[in-house]
Amino acid sequence: MLRKRVREEDNAVLIDMASLEPGNGSSYGSTAHAAEAGKQQVAPSRVGSPANPPIDFVLVWEEDLRNQESPSQDKTDTHEIWRETFLENLRLAGLNVDQHDVQDKVTTVHYVLLSAPWAVLCYYAEDLRLKLPLQEFPNQASNWSAMLLEWLGIPNILLEHVPDTPPEYYSCQFKASKLRWFLGSGNQDTFFTSTKRHQILFEILAKTQYGHEKKCFFGIDQLLAEGAFNAAFPLHDGRISAVPENSQVLGLTQRQVLLQYWARWSKWCKYQPLDHVRRYFGEKVALYFAWLGFYTGWLLPAAVVGTVVFLVGCFLVFSDVPTQELCHGSDGFDMCPLCPDCSFWLLSSACALAQAGRLFDHGGTVFFSLFMALWAVLFLEYWKRKNATLAYRWDCSDYEDIEERPRPQFAARAPTTALNPITGEDEPYFPEKRRVHRMLAGSVVLLMMVAVVIMCLVSIILYRAIMAVIVSKSENAFLSAWAPRIASLTGSVVNLVFIVILSKVYVVLAQVLTRWEMHRTQTAFEDAFTLKVFIFQFVNFYASPVYIAFFKGRFVGYPGNYHTLFGVRNEECAAGGCLIELAQELLVIMVGKQVINNVQEVLVPKLRGCWQQWYSRRRKAGTGAHPAPWEADYQLLPCEGLFHEYLEMVLQFGFVTIFVAACPLAPLFALLNNWVEIRLDARKFVCEYRRPVAERAQDIGIWFHILAGLTHLAVISNAFLLAFSSDFLPRAYYRWTRAPDLRGFLNFTLARAPSAFAAAHNRTCRYRAFRDDEGHYSQTYWTLLAIRLAFVIVFEHVVFSIGRLLDLLVPDIPESVEIKVKREYYLAKQALAENEALLGASGVKDDRLPSSESGPPSLGS
Repeated sequence: MLRKRVREEDNAVLIDMASLEPGNGSSYGSTAHAAEAGKQQVAPSRVGSPANPPIDFVLVWEEDLRNQESPSQDKTDTHEIWRETFLENLRLAGLNVDQHDVQDKVTTVHYVLLSAPWAVLCYYAEDLRLKLPLQEFPNQASNWSAMLLEWLGIPNILLEHVPDTPPEYYSCQFKASKLRWFLGSGNQDTFFTSTKRHQILFEILAKTQYGHEKKCFFGIDQLLAEGAFNAAFPLHDGRISAVPENSQVLGLTQRQVLLQYWARWSKWCKYQPLDHVRRYFGEKVALYFAWLGFYTGWLLPAAVVGTVVFLVGCFLVFSDVPTQELCHGSDGFDMCPLCPDCSFWLLSSACALAQAGRLFDHGGTVFFSLFMALWAVLFLEYWKRKNATLAYRWDCSDYEDIEERPRPQFAARAPTTALNPITGEDEPYFPEKRRVHRMLAGSVVLLMMVAVVIMCLVSIILYRAIMAVIVSKSENAFLSAWAPRIASLTGSVVNLVFIVILSKVYVVLAQVLTRWEMHRTQTAFEDAFTLKVFIFQFVNFYASPVYIAFFKGRFVGYPGNYHTLFGVRNEECAAGGCLIELAQELLVIMVGKQVINNVQEVLVPKLRGCWQQWYSRRRKAGTGAHPAPWEADYQLLPCEGLFHEYLEMVLQFGFVTIFVAACPLAPLFALLNNWVEIRLDARKFVCEYRRPVAERAQDIGIWFHILAGLTHLAVISNAFLLAFSSDFLPRAYYRWTRAPDLRGFLNFTLARAPSAFAAAHNRTCRYRAFRDDEGHYSQTYWTLLAIRLAFVIVFEHVVFSIGRLLDLLVPDIPESVEIKVKREYYLAKQALAENEALLGASGVKDDRLPSSESGPPSLGS
């Protein structure tokens, strides 16, 4: 049942502390008027609370003392009003607000230090359905490779003991009325971990108003976007002072443990301490590094097999009969001109290109394509098992269905409320029909951006064709012979520049569209945003390789009847074939993008960090004082989330799988990059980024479904690559029908120019095609076409069938995890039955069980 929501006035406060008393109902995001709150004691009860609660969050804004009379003074005054209103509402919400100012000659930096009293923490822990520990048991982390090496009796160089291993807990949703049943409830200083406190503070900051809610004047995110605040972040756990390799582990903070055992380059060959990462950064960050490490480990066998296939190609170059005929044969094939003003050329001049093509185009490529298709299927199946194990151990298996709350931005803008069918609570609601209409409108924008990408691709095609003509006319023999390759290489670089520019533009546009679509939870919001950006980035990154793989050289025509695009003759594949051009394109885009990203991730944070540290030292010149913790953290870079990290790796996964038939070395380059990427990202999070708010998650989100889609697409792509872009099937057909040793195969693949063209130029020539002397497709062409189509059908059916069989044979959830889940369910039912029997015998109501009828608990107990 839907109910129209009543908007609050501007003076609404976040929490009426009187609502914390027994008997008062509590609704979603409970608010009350400040006038009513003023009649109560504003500060909540702090019975037993520590005298100096830890700093949970820091807000920062800078004031430029030189612009007191500037034209932007009105905006500055508006920001000042917003800040004052926002901070006052935080005080009314029960938070402790302290301010520290650092001033120099031109700038004053204001630091607002926020901490939450015990009562507020308890209230929001229950409101947010946070899970807290009931009972501790030993850490049960395991690794299949460690167990395998132990079973084989082989020393495991990857294993390293990391101190202060977090224990595992049986946990449940927090209830203030059942406080005494939770582990460590006697110590208010440590009962709520730092990550839990940060989550609670961020929830309050995200909901607190600084103006009229209907005008979206609420939340710290909006204030940051408007420039009223410069930063908002939780504090790191101590300074990141360097820890020597042989230092004692006693007295290390959680952050220093991560630096010592995770974020060092020397730890590239060690297992990641995922439980420590989860304790400090939350489940979402830990799941990303778990997936990245798992993916990198699975790249190792793919890289080994791909390297072996490439080395086999290196040996075949010098023993391949058609290649030897091209390079050293007595028949000097005169080839038709590559452009209207170009001259005839000898096929033997393309010897180097033909040899390079054989490195990637041989029989081993078929085996490797089949191997990689099955590798991708098994990788996803075993990641599902790994994810299920981590979600169970980290107690987030049902997070999205039960625990996750609506986004504050959604809650403020939703026009109605409705009962949640799972929790039975009244929650903000946005009609699904309206959301679908908005998503369709966003899809139109996406199609327009895809059209822009296609226009850029057409321009690159024209550039390559024109550049090939210009370079081929050069008087330099080397440039003239390598004209197609030079045009292709420079076109790849131009394409990479287009890719980077368009990517930046569309990410900003996708954020606006996704906010407009009104998704209920943060998970749904991120999934929708991710899908939009990935579809665009997929077209952006893969348009050029798809063109080279499946379209280039297909619509050339024949001498005397060449096809054109905007008056420019269509491109044709060079002597080495289009597969070598595709390999070149992949290496330029994939390796080039990885190099650019790594340089950005190394240099940009260093330069920005150096600038902020220099600026801070200049401000403190002469004081000789060390910066306070909040000042030191403000000098760090803001954490930009995991989206770009996932996007980089998933695009890499696409290059590794979709076009692997053209470049067997792709897994090797990906493996080398990821070994650097893991420690680079770890160091960024520990040393260079401000601490992010810990977020919960039960999986990697929609990225898994994108990976599954890429896996299916890779099977089809590689089938068509082998069938239509490779010489594998023509060679096999020639072996079966003509010569098993492939002698004469080169002549078999070359057609003669039509007589009209030869008469016009008073010279005959050859070109690559299966056509007769009049330019029509020959019977061999149609026979090969049937063989190619049959190969595609057989290849994809075999791979999909084996993949489906593997899917059935490998359970999504390990048997050990299923047994533990069933065991917990059994114990819970048994405990409930025993409790009900005990209550029936005594006739006394048990206060250990939460009652859905009662209101919010008393927090003063």
